[in-house]
Amino acid sequence: MPTQDIIEKYQDAIIQIATQGGTGTGFYVKEFDVIVTNNHVVDNAAEVTIQGKVFPKSLSRVWYTDRKHDLAFLEPPAGAALANIQLGMYEEMKDGDEIVAIGHPYGLNYTATQGVISKVDRIRDGLIYIQIDAAINPGNSGGPLVNDKGQVIGVNSFIIRGGDNLGFALPVNYLRTALQLYQPNRGAATTRCASCDFLVTEANIDSGKYCPSCGTEVKLPEMPEKEVEPVGVAKTIEAVLKSLGKDIKLARNGPNNWEVEEGSAKIKIAYNTDNYFVAGDAFLCQMPNNGAKIKPLYQFLLEENYKLNGLVISCNGQNIVLSCILYDQDMTLENGKEQFEKLFKKADEYDDMLKRDFECIDRLVEK
Repeated sequence: MPTQDIIEKYQDAIIQIATQGGTGTGFYVKEFDVIVTNNHVVDNAAEVTIQGKVFPKSLSRVWYTDRKHDLAFLEPPAGAALANIQLGMYEEMKDGDEIVAIGHPYGLNYTATQGVISKVDRIRDGLIYIQIDAAINPGNSGGPLVNDKGQVIGVNSFIIRGGDNLGFALPVNYLRTALQLYQPNRGAATTRCASCDFLVTEANIDSGKYCPSCGTEVKLPEMPEKEVEPVGVAKTIEAVLKSLGKDIKLARNGPNNWEVEEGSAKIKIAYNTDNYFVAGDAFLCQMPNNGAKIKPLYQFLLEENYKLNGLVISCNGQNIVLSCILYDQDMTLENGKEQFEKLFKKADEYDDMLKRDFECIDRLVEK
């Protein structure tokens, strides 16, 4: 199957996953009606944020975890028309076979990289992995490794840092075994013992934390009685967003990053721990195609910057961005709410007004 067809086929099956600790990739397997990803992507969370091309950002329950094989299975979104992709046969793969790795490295959505299988049966930590030379990076974890037939033959799992395109994927035979093991318990919190491979459930777990087969301590993906809250400045930021009516869980976009929408504007909030400031950037519309409108637009933006208190409106390439900065030691719930409330309100107002009065165009949105 041509690479272009593979990428097109997988567009509606690839899932973006975010937790408080980071981001990663997952993919939907219709045969078992689950989203597959790496266990290290969900990072001990029982609930994560997911988003795909055919459904909006939403919350998803983690039902299955497997620390030994680095696998986790998530609840798919209800009613979404997710693509039907097939699992392949690992036994048919050979060194030198062409492959495609698909994922979201560094937040670059739906990135596909081509390569070959360097070694089909590389052994690491007692498991067989597929070694590939296709470039995979942080954010690719949990994405599918696809053969030239358009079938999943592995789950992209890790790289050797400092190496030159040394990537490793868990073979599909391990994934198929885990899916078959989980299927009778679908929709129930389960985990696979890393010592003996026994499937531990709420019904058979010994004393609430031990594998009934070998006695190893295990942890089910259970919703905590009280949600783990961030600390310090991140906690203040989330308190501000909550006070402004934003859904905190959906707003989280990795460590110290949040993303919300206000009307037609998209606002990204980041806490820079190296330079000790909190930045809010509202991405508005883009520069107009009508050249006669550009000079009056620049004049308007310059005049507005004299009027704005605590906000700055600027051009970043073709993008018009409204920004604010707060130093972390100065940020409180009160002044944070005041500043972000102003940012959100003005962002929505400016976005509508610039398109109306200066023929600015809608910002480009990745599909």
